[in-house]
Amino acid sequence: MNTSPKIRKVFQGVATRQQMFRMFDRHAQRPDRWADDASPLYAGEWFEITDAENDYMFEILPPLWTRGSIFAMREYLTGSVTSVFFTLRIDGAIRHFHGYCDLSDRSAIEHMRVAIVERESRPVGSMSRQERLEHVWSSTADDYRGYAGERWPERDRGHRTVVLYGGKDGTFLKRLDDLTDEEISAKLPVHLRHLPSSIAA
Repeated sequence: MNTSPKIRKVFQGVATRQQMFRMFDRHAQRPDRWADDASPLYAGEWFEITDAENDYMFEILPPLWTRGSIFAMREYLTGSVTSVFFTLRIDGAIRHFHGYCDLSDRSAIEHMRVAIVERESRPVGSMSRQERLEHVWSSTADDYRGYAGERWPERDRGHRTVVLYGGKDGTFLKRLDDLTDEEISAKLPVHLRHLPSSIAA
């Protein structure tokens, strides 16, 4: 039996084409990239794109299939996980989203569609702590993010890390999940720093 992974928003706002292509492989730096099944890393991730990017991706290759306003990419990212593009009407506006769905789970696409609509229908802009962390990871340049290696305690190895600025002490690495609220805020764009917190989406 297939269990649905946690569906999660990984970028706040509407991604540009450059941002979209960077987020297609947010985990490219992971250790042992070619040695394990990366499906759990990607399946369930989603973010918003523009109408132009949605059209561009539809035309780049013949889709694997189309179902109304939803289509899937023919090329799989890993295992049975591929890009699925959603065009959804939310609060009267047509919006476009990219998500990674595990097509071996027949309910994955509908679960993601429902999760996106539910998350984006909130009347007040807000971000959960996990969404803030995912945005930090998505928007940090590769030179300033990575994974804990052999110099870290064994329990930390393989976890995501980001570079922080420590004032007079210079820069240092810290596990993404261990960032304080103040450190997260410092890594977010100004317009996102003061959004109210929400329960995890």
